[in-house]
Amino acid sequence: MKFAIQINEGPYQHQAADSAYLFTKAALEKGHEIFRVFFYHDGVGNSTRLTTPPQDDRHIVNRWAALAEQYNLDLVVCVAAAQRRGMVDDGEAERNRKDATNIHPKFRISGLGQLIEAAVQSDRLMVFGD
Repeated sequence: MKFAIQINEGPYQHQAADSAYLFTKAALEKGHEIFRVFFYHDGVGNSTRLTTPPQDDRHIVNRWAALAEQYNLDLVVCVAAAQRRGMVDDGEAERNRKDATNIHPKFRISGLGQLIEAAVQSDRLMVFGD
C-alpha cells in the first residue's frame, strides 16, 4: 500500500509527531511505500535543524532525517506555515532577505500542491494531529 503522511503538530507538544514517525517507520519496515511526508501547521516544527533536546530525550528531527536517509523519503514542509513560524531554507531566506536558515537539509519547503499530489497519488492519506 502507498501512504501519504500529514503531520499537523509540533515535535514536543503533542503525541502526533511521535505517532506519525512510528507509523511511517513500521509501514516502511513492512514493505509499504510512503509517497511523501507533509508537515503542516505546527507540524513544520518537526523540520528545524536548531532543535536541541536533552541528551536523554528523543530527537524527533534527527529521527525523521535518518528515516529519510534510509528510505529516500520526501519530507516536505508547507511554505506558508513555515514562514508564519519563522522557519526558512536557503531559497526562502534569500527571497525574503533573511540572514539565517533553520530547516534541516533532509527537509524541503514547498506548497500545498505537494500535499494534494501526495493524496491523489497514494492509496491512503494518514493525518496526525488536528
